[in-house]
Order: sequence, then structure tokens, then C-alpha cells
Amino acid sequence: MFLFGLTSLLKVCILLTNAIAILSEDRFLARIGWSSNVDPGFGNAQDTASIKARTVHLITSVRTLMRFPLMFINTFIIIYELILG
Repeated sequence: MFLFGLTSLLKVCILLTNAIAILSEDRFLARIGWSSNVDPGFGNAQDTASIKARTVHLITSVRTLMRFPLMFINTFIIIYELILG
């Protein structure tokens, strides 16, 4: 019973990471004002302490760092589900 819940939790985490990784910055995030390449303006410092700025930075980091590991993890999960599914 515990292992079933643990694998389901692992699959949910992988699916959420996949959802973050496929967000398009140009098509989706820039429309709602969550783009990471916003010009801070003349003489203004870029906001790095707000929740929004940290969330944008987290999304950018996940998209950059998890691209190749997610390919291997998704392949492993697909093969696992096909064999033991």
C-alpha cells in the first residue's frame, strides 16, 4: 500500500516538472508578464526579491537544468509502464 502511494507521488512530481519544463516563455509567460528578459528601465534595479521574480527564475532554471534528465526519466517511466503497466 505504501509503495503504491510513493510511486504515484513520484509520477505526480515528474508530471509537474514536465509541465514547468514545457512552458514557452515567448508564447505564454511573456503574455502574462512573467518573462525573464524584462528591461528594468533607466536607473531602476531589477527586482529579484519578489515572489514573482523568484518564480520566474525557478521556471527558467527548471527549463534549463532539467531538459536532458527529464528525457531519460520520461523514457524510463514509459518503458516501466509498458513492461509492468
